[in-house]
Amino acid sequence: MGLYAMGDLHLSLSTDKPMDVFGGRWEQYTEKIIAGFSHLQADDVTVLCGDISWAMGLPESAADFQFIQGLPGKKIVLKGNHDYWWNTAAKVGRFFDDLGIDTIEILHNNCYFYGDIALCGTRGWFYEEESGSEHDKKILNRELGRLETSLKAAGDREKFCFLHYPPRYREYVCREIVELLEQYEVKRCFYGHIHGSGAQYAVQGAVEGIDYTMVSADYLQFAPFKIL
Repeated sequence: MGLYAMGDLHLSLSTDKPMDVFGGRWEQYTEKIIAGFSHLQADDVTVLCGDISWAMGLPESAADFQFIQGLPGKKIVLKGNHDYWWNTAAKVGRFFDDLGIDTIEILHNNCYFYGDIALCGTRGWFYEEESGSEHDKKILNRELGRLETSLKAAGDREKFCFLHYPPRYREYVCREIVELLEQYEVKRCFYGHIHGSGAQYAVQGAVEGIDYTMVSADYLQFAPFKIL
């Protein structure tokens, strides 16, 4: 049983926003995702770090989730900034049941366990006190609450954190999120959101006791990153 991560699938099987229009690595990206998952087994677990589907609502997302259902292994998904289909966990659960989807779980105000390791996370947020608005501050505070709820659910287990937004990027640090990770002794953090040339500024490796890994799909060339 392996543990993997990848973010930013940006599926658009029922909408007119295919990422192929960007060319380069995004050309025929759904086929690349299938190929990237092809070596995974039925008992493997992949955390999908947000920006799953361009759908504007749950009904429109059906084809995208059926696509994910068809990929090998169990998938745990969290919210990204473009996941407008996102709804309450109860509604998403009923939607999955109606579609016969049984390999996808939602990471939201909870955690999952991979052996003795707790898989925690939330979307996260970019916020700088000097330039951030009150609206941004409210969003950050909400995300901090969700992240802490997830971390608390892990108890005394070793914790891996999965976010959509990077808590560090270039010289920027979302100090509130980093401090929460430090408080709960998180040793590894995985994130997406960054694409293309922005990857050169991504913070990766150990910083102040936390190991950071960027797992945006195009950066990984659409093959999930093997964690364990």
